[in-house]
Amino acid sequence: MNFELTREQKLTRQMIREFVNKEIKPLAAEIDKTEKFPLETIDKMRKSGIKGMSYPTEYGGSGSDYITYVLAVEEISKACASTACVYAVNTGLVASILLKFGTEQQKKKYVPELLNKGNKIGAFALTEPNAGSDASAQQTTAVDKGDYYLLNGTKTFITNAEYADTFIVMAMTDKSKGVKGISAFIVEKDMEGFEIGKIEEKCGVRASSTGELILSNVKVPKENLLGNLGEGFKIAMTGLDGGRISIAAQGLGLAEAALHEAIEYTKKRKQFGKPISMNQGIQWEIAECATKIEAARGLVYKAAWLKQEGFPFSKEAAMAKLYATELAMEVANKALQMHGGYGYIKEYPIERIFRDAKITSIYEGTSEIQKIVIARQILK
Repeated sequence: MNFELTREQKLTRQMIREFVNKEIKPLAAEIDKTEKFPLETIDKMRKSGIKGMSYPTEYGGSGSDYITYVLAVEEISKACASTACVYAVNTGLVASILLKFGTEQQKKKYVPELLNKGNKIGAFALTEPNAGSDASAQQTTAVDKGDYYLLNGTKTFITNAEYADTFIVMAMTDKSKGVKGISAFIVEKDMEGFEIGKIEEKCGVRASSTGELILSNVKVPKENLLGNLGEGFKIAMTGLDGGRISIAAQGLGLAEAALHEAIEYTKKRKQFGKPISMNQGIQWEIAECATKIEAARGLVYKAAWLKQEGFPFSKEAAMAKLYATELAMEVANKALQMHGGYGYIKEYPIERIFRDAKITSIYEGTSEIQKIVIARQILK
């Protein structure tokens, strides 16, 4: 067994790390405070090739492998979870679904623009007010009108909503068939009847846009059906399997960032005449967090490798997301506690990391849903 990254992966990670430290980290606190969507940063990521990690060059990608993409999510998350969130949905979820299930015409039209060849951003629209964890309870409908489908419904909690150009929207084409009656459609932001509703104010990842989509008699051309009729649920779940690796990598990065802040603070903070890092209780907490982070890294990288090599990875992706995202909150909580009262004020990064960490165990499948996925894979 070889746990070593390749030379190319290490070099690319170093390039990403330098980019993050120069272009992302200095802006993280400010865009969190102002809730400013990182459009300029995403464009710089495009120019540097990061926006197209893990995709073939013929579709606007950088030609790197999937593990390199996961390394990118991890590195970006250490500095700014909001930017990582935008990036993961656009590159790791939307572009991935389009490349896997799109026709050649669809892939050439949409994928390069979402990656290194354009400034467009993608969004994935599955969740509805009454269809959260129960994704099969879709109420949005798509009616066949001959030359087009007529879409009506409301989507909620959609990442990138306000700034996205290309949306993958799930809608019912035949309610009598249950999940097999759900289909997927490519919807463009300027289609008549499509509008952005309420933009949510969030506890964390505040610089990412999370909002409502309202579809009122939106005419979607027949050629914008993604995959076959009735394959929407399968497309969504396949996309989310990969998306869970992205969020696991985000959780890993946040946990690493929290531990880094704890180490830096405890080595500088003196109480009773010595740095608090000299206290055995602090040392034990740091040792435990560091050990668990290495365990999370193993789960995340293994899931990424399985996906990259074409092996089944649904269970491993769920395990990685469950463990890494729960760990992100655990380490952030412990790191904040080590800061004492200073950890609770915005002057210190741990306050933002703590707020950002919580969402990772909720979006793209809650921890409870991950447990269901894992158990069903084991018991089948």
